[in-house]
Amino acid sequence: MALNKRAVARKPNKSAAAKARAAKWVAASGPVGRRGYSFVVRFLDDSGKLVLDELSRSLGLSKGQLAETVGISPETLHRKRRALAPKTQSRFREMLEIVGRVADWAGGEQQALAWYRAEPIAEFGGRTAEALVKEGKAAAIREYLDHVALGGFA
Repeated sequence: MALNKRAVARKPNKSAAAKARAAKWVAASGPVGRRGYSFVVRFLDDSGKLVLDELSRSLGLSKGQLAETVGISPETLHRKRRALAPKTQSRFREMLEIVGRVADWAGGEQQALAWYRAEPIAEFGGRTAEALVKEGKAAAIREYLDHVALGGFA
């Protein structure tokens, strides 16, 4: 059985240094956020950048749909330099961390993505997590999820 060289080349490569960096990052997140961070780490390459092709395949979204979930132009992902820019990478990390935190409660990653994109959150005036991330308010969602995880009301 022949391997598709392109598919193999796109997969994140987890060297010992990358694994150590990822473990340190996950350990620093504390017990509440650990699930979200570990979800992010799955898509990191050796340099600490997200592998967006792998992320797109894993979530079952096209690159255009993936870009729209974080509020960036789909054209951004067509140029490597723009896809690797700190702002782009930060938005995707925020989205992944939130989806990862909710995955256990929602019943899986696909259900968590559906929650992220469609479920209105009363605490934020009925806006979705997706809308808040697009506005740059991911920290507010993380605080809200921490509150709920520690037994607070939703």
